[in-house]
Amino acid sequence: MGYAHGYATAIMHRGRVPMEPVDFVPDWADGPRKTKHYPGADRLPLPAGPAYPAYATVERGLLTPAGGGGPAFDLGLLAGLLRDSYGLVGRRLGVQANTDLGALPFYPLANWSRGTASGGGLYPVSVYWVSGPSAPVPPGVHHYSPRHHALRRLLTGDVSGVVREALGEGAPGPGTDQFLVLGVKYWQNSFKYNSFSFHAVSMDVGALLGTWRTWAGARGTALEPALWFDEERLTRLLGVAGEEEGIFAVVPLPWAGYGVAARPGDDAPGAPLPAAPPEVSVRRRDSERSRTVLAFDALTSMHHATAADAAARPAPGALAAAAAPAPGPGRPETALPRRAPLARDVRAALRARRSSFGRFAAERPLDGAHLTACLAAAAGGSRLGGDGAAAGADGLVKMYALVNHVTGVAPGTYEYVPGGDPGALRCVSAEPPGAFLQENYFLANYNLEQAAAVLVPTVRTHSVLDAVGDRGYRLVNALIGGVAQATYTAAAALDVGCGVALGFDNIAYRERFKLVETDEMPLLIMMLGHERRGASDFRFEIA
Repeated sequence: MGYAHGYATAIMHRGRVPMEPVDFVPDWADGPRKTKHYPGADRLPLPAGPAYPAYATVERGLLTPAGGGGPAFDLGLLAGLLRDSYGLVGRRLGVQANTDLGALPFYPLANWSRGTASGGGLYPVSVYWVSGPSAPVPPGVHHYSPRHHALRRLLTGDVSGVVREALGEGAPGPGTDQFLVLGVKYWQNSFKYNSFSFHAVSMDVGALLGTWRTWAGARGTALEPALWFDEERLTRLLGVAGEEEGIFAVVPLPWAGYGVAARPGDDAPGAPLPAAPPEVSVRRRDSERSRTVLAFDALTSMHHATAADAAARPAPGALAAAAAPAPGPGRPETALPRRAPLARDVRAALRARRSSFGRFAAERPLDGAHLTACLAAAAGGSRLGGDGAAAGADGLVKMYALVNHVTGVAPGTYEYVPGGDPGALRCVSAEPPGAFLQENYFLANYNLEQAAAVLVPTVRTHSVLDAVGDRGYRLVNALIGGVAQATYTAAAALDVGCGVALGFDNIAYRERFKLVETDEMPLLIMMLGHERRGASDFRFEIA
């Protein structure tokens, strides 16, 4: 049994048995930047990107599988994808219940919004673009700088062959020489969350991948991420220390012009290229702001456990034994109202996305059609694609709903039954859940009784680890991050408030859902509902 089994158990019980270090207090004054910083690196400003088409709705992105036929990427589309997902797009200063409210009016501590959610608003994911000859810029390795919406050139020269070699045989995605590589600089998150950090950052990766798949899928273009590859090889290429930054995903980009010679007589950029020599590596190093950087045993151990055998891609169907169980028999079933359409375009929904932080209003019940749409979106967000999907990951997540104030749905605890439109709810308990929700939430930034509904995804985490090894922990949390991002995006498309949290008693939820005799684990809570009217708010859009 690998280390990840014990870590998963500790995460489930942390509401009752605190994880070490128990007395940890973040040193906020010595915290890291919210991005990596490469002094002296050339900066390539990115264009704003083309206008986002009105047909590219959240409905298409989340609920209609991209079957191909959409536009291949070019520099403009890549710029749009990066800005809409991880770039800074506006300043937020709403009066809400989160603990950072008092600091937000000060410019150095301003809250800059992004399309993708991140645990604690810390954004530890590093986005690298490894470009080959088919791009309109010199090939090389670039780091995306969200604050500048620009690329920092870290290495010049075609090393796309190194990425292809690291992906190995059977990798998902198209033939290409353009790749997005996702790393996680652990200290950007662990300075606050210490041992819990690995759990949080692996969800952040899934949230970003989910945004990308929704953004591209709405245009008819499928992105297929790889979670299994030679991580050590890519770590060396990017010039990072493995214990400081893990490499979590590689996304091959279908690229316009790949395989087409620039001029008659030239070799086509899509022709097979030799792998770069093993010693090729980025020499520039990130400049750390913190004077003291701490290591946490559980985080380091999880990195090593999930990085071992990283290239051992699971066989097709390997996760069949870990699939979510069928809905419980004998439970009364209620048909959901017909789903509300998610007609807002993806870019507009991402720009509108925010966390509600205590602004829910119970006196404004949620329309049942909106609950149906958010449940369907959450289920759609659990489809990650790539090598995870090939192994059977699309069937791992199951959804539950605790309903407080929804028109047409009685208060209670329900198991979601997807399939068809609109799907159904099976009653686990008819007891109103409001008191339970508040009693089992650790923080003071939400009153869960005021939320119209709370959605909870579960996964049989230990069964996944048994099936594919410790690296499966990254897959599980990527799926949950995708679910959270999809729910946020759908809620924004419907003008419904949303909030996501990890600070709850997981064991109490297992008991509430009657899962104690199973290995289903509640991993996240997602609150939905209308917000109070007339609340003070400030928004300054910069993109």
